[in-house]
Amino acid sequence: MLFRILIVDDDIHISNLLTETLIREGYTVDKAFSGTEALLMLSGNKPDLILLDLMLPGLCGEELLPKIKDIPVIVVSAKADVTDKVRLLLGGAADYVTKPFNIHELLARIAVQLRKRNTDNRILNYRNITLYPDKLTVMLDKTEIRLTRTECAILKLLMQNPDMPIGKITILDSISYDTPDCTERSLKQHISNIRHKLQAVDGNDYIEAVYGIGFKMKS
Repeated sequence: MLFRILIVDDDIHISNLLTETLIREGYTVDKAFSGTEALLMLSGNKPDLILLDLMLPGLCGEELLPKIKDIPVIVVSAKADVTDKVRLLLGGAADYVTKPFNIHELLARIAVQLRKRNTDNRILNYRNITLYPDKLTVMLDKTEIRLTRTECAILKLLMQNPDMPIGKITILDSISYDTPDCTERSLKQHISNIRHKLQAVDGNDYIEAVYGIGFKMKS
C-alpha cells in the first residue's frame, strides 16, 4: 500500500529534507507551508499521516490540530517543554518529535503510526455484523448504523476478541488512545448505547455482560 504523507512546515530546508527522505522510503508526499494551506488541502485528497510544525504563518499548528479528524498527526516542533507535549498529545496528536530530530527515529515513528492506522481500519466481521472502523459505521442486515468514536473503539475491541470476556479496565486501557474521554463511569452507558443501536435493527442482543469480569460478544 502506498501511503501519502502531508508535511506542514514553513521551513523550506526541513520540508525538502523530509520530502526527499520520505520519497526515498517509498511514500507519496504533499507539502503545505502554512496552516491555512494545509486546511485547504485536507478538504480534498486526505493523507494517511501528517507531520505538523507548530510555528506556522496564518493558522498555527495548535489551531490546526483540532480541525484534523481521523488522520494521525506527528507534531515535529522545536518546543521541548513537557507541558506542551502533554497538552498536544491529549489534544489529539498521535506523537511528538522535538527538533532537531534524528531522521531514523522519525521514520520509525511514522512507520508505527501507519501500521497502527492500517490495523485499526481493518474491516471486522462477527455473525451478521460488519464493522468499518474508518467510517465509524456498522452494517447489520443491510442497515447502516452510525457509531460515535468511543462506541466504535469499544465494539472493535469486543469483535477482535469475540469469545473472550474483557474487563472494564482492560477496555479503558485499550481504547484510551482513540477515546481518552471515556471513563469507567461512562463505559457502561457507551456499551448500552451500542446494544440499543444494534437491537433496533433486528431485535437481537449482540453484547453481554459477564458478571465480575466485563463484557463480550454474545455467541
